[in-house]
Amino acid sequence: MSRGELRGFRLLGIDHIVLRVRDVQRMLRFYIDVLGGTLDRIQDDIGLYQVRAGHSLIDLVPVDSPAGRGGGAAPGERGHNVDHFCLRVEPFDGPAIVAYLEAQGVEVGAPKNRYGADGTGPSVYLNDPEGNRVELKGPPV
Repeated sequence: MSRGELRGFRLLGIDHIVLRVRDVQRMLRFYIDVLGGTLDRIQDDIGLYQVRAGHSLIDLVPVDSPAGRGGGAAPGERGHNVDHFCLRVEPFDGPAIVAYLEAQGVEVGAPKNRYGADGTGPSVYLNDPEGNRVELKGPPV
């Protein structure tokens, strides 16, 4: 028997990530208008905004909402909720992606080949409006 059979389940991928945020409207504009996600659902009663990113969700939770208050202080310059998360994108045209993001006022690093779930391929790092580090990753080369 494999470990997965003994465990009764196997990991398939990232379902969602939750970011505690200070300015949910600014973050929605970034993840929808700049990166191309779509608003999937809002749960006003708990303060949850869900942005679809392909097969996954990016959940945005205002720090002062019922869902966000349990996480303590807001993320800031000296502390973050996560190191970074990676969004798989296709096609990956490094110069075009960098030019687009810079035109949107987003500082972005130079494309480099990095290892990810699908193998080694090009990626760039950038920060969202509240300083969360995001990696955009292309297909393996």
